[in-house]
Amino acid sequence: MYSSGRKPPSRRGSMHDVPKDLMKQIKDLEQQFTIETPKLHEIVARFQSELEKGLSKEGGSIPMNPTWVIGYPTGDETGTYLALDMGGTNLRVCEVELPEEKGQYDIYQSKYRLPEEIKSGTGEQLFDYIAECVKQFLIANHEGEDISELKDLHLGFTFSYPCTQDAIDHGVLQRWTKGFDIEGVEGHDVVPMFEEALERKGVPIKITALVNDTTGTLIASAYTDDTTRIGCIFGTGCNAAYMEEVGCIPKLEHMNLDPNLQIAINCEWGAFDNERVVLPRTAYDVHIDKMSPRPGQQTFEKMVAGLYLGEIFRLVLVDLHANPEVKIFEGQDISALQAEYSLDASFLAEVESDPWENLMETHALFEKTLKIDTTEPERKLIRRLAELIGTRAARLSACGVAAICKKKGLTSCHVGADGSVFNKYPHFQKRGAQALREIFGWDKDVRKDPIQIVPSEDGSGVGAALIAALTMKRIKAGIYAGVNIKRKNSLIPPV
Repeated sequence: MYSSGRKPPSRRGSMHDVPKDLMKQIKDLEQQFTIETPKLHEIVARFQSELEKGLSKEGGSIPMNPTWVIGYPTGDETGTYLALDMGGTNLRVCEVELPEEKGQYDIYQSKYRLPEEIKSGTGEQLFDYIAECVKQFLIANHEGEDISELKDLHLGFTFSYPCTQDAIDHGVLQRWTKGFDIEGVEGHDVVPMFEEALERKGVPIKITALVNDTTGTLIASAYTDDTTRIGCIFGTGCNAAYMEEVGCIPKLEHMNLDPNLQIAINCEWGAFDNERVVLPRTAYDVHIDKMSPRPGQQTFEKMVAGLYLGEIFRLVLVDLHANPEVKIFEGQDISALQAEYSLDASFLAEVESDPWENLMETHALFEKTLKIDTTEPERKLIRRLAELIGTRAARLSACGVAAICKKKGLTSCHVGADGSVFNKYPHFQKRGAQALREIFGWDKDVRKDPIQIVPSEDGSGVGAALIAALTMKRIKAGIYAGVNIKRKNSLIPPV
């Protein structure tokens, strides 16, 4: 095999056959979507101050929700715990065994599809269905045992819908998302609703923790890798969680807690820069925000999350086709391309994954999905556009990570990350790492990046079970902060 010390030629170098009008558009798009190093610094500084503001009594755009998950796991946690992960389409029930070996776990799990009719039914129907799934799982996994005897099993419930959480075992649903519209749940604490359903089914387990998937990601990653300091989700949405000292959270001052106590903060950082001060939004970003169900909210998320990347890409192509100065998709029916949100991040990922110089896989993709026959120069513009949108998302995501690191004075750590964009989008990890190098000014002598974003452990399963374990551990140690005392089946032992 021929090998040389030189880098392989970049595909961007082969633009010689691209007509001037398309080349002009490529240059213009590069200007709109490229974020240079000085701008990264500006965004990180603003991000850091917004994180601080979210912890203040006055609050800010980024909610910075205390989760009442206190302290990192040590890796020495033991026992058997249940985890329940309620996603948009499936329900996953897990039993997690934490053995004596440090940082190890065994997991047994089953998936159940959430029937469509339940998504628009009543709260009772939803929780009865979930309780029935838990019951069937326990019967299958505890053959020959009487499930009414499983009183000592504690459950971590990953419920990734916006909740107000005054305690670890309490969560008032603010609003349904992910296509759910179930009456009688919004504005209510979901914990007693679920426990009543478990009682109706004769299942005696206790809900010990209501968990957000991002916090679960932080805890699961920290359990197997003690250099983890941040958990992130880069998927359909985006978010981060990290540990903060209570003494640095002015909005908890009134609780008179130990200032050195560490509590996980669920940032909900998709709301960064709702004031539109620093993010370099294009006309396409502005359009997406204006046409969204909640204009002016989730500004950061609309530029980096998987849900929106395909839509930005689609809007640019529709705009170019409408421009009389640009010859693209000439004489073709582009009605399929004109359907809003018809393309998602996986479409861009396929374009970026095309290994051929003439981009024939992209040709087939456009023909099959959009009934558009593309020329090779058009495909080169399409490819460059996908690269620009994907790169911008990765670089902006790195700004959030850098802001938390700077706020906490972290100079080296692992960031556990999960989500479809992080795991499946080509070069997302590499581009994020490059942005961190520019932000922190690591030169070429630094062989190994001190701060690395790495694939996480299973946050919504193992993470939720671990949070249940950590909650019981601290209750036994007499740390009752953020545990619901008013609850019918209180976790706090009677005096």
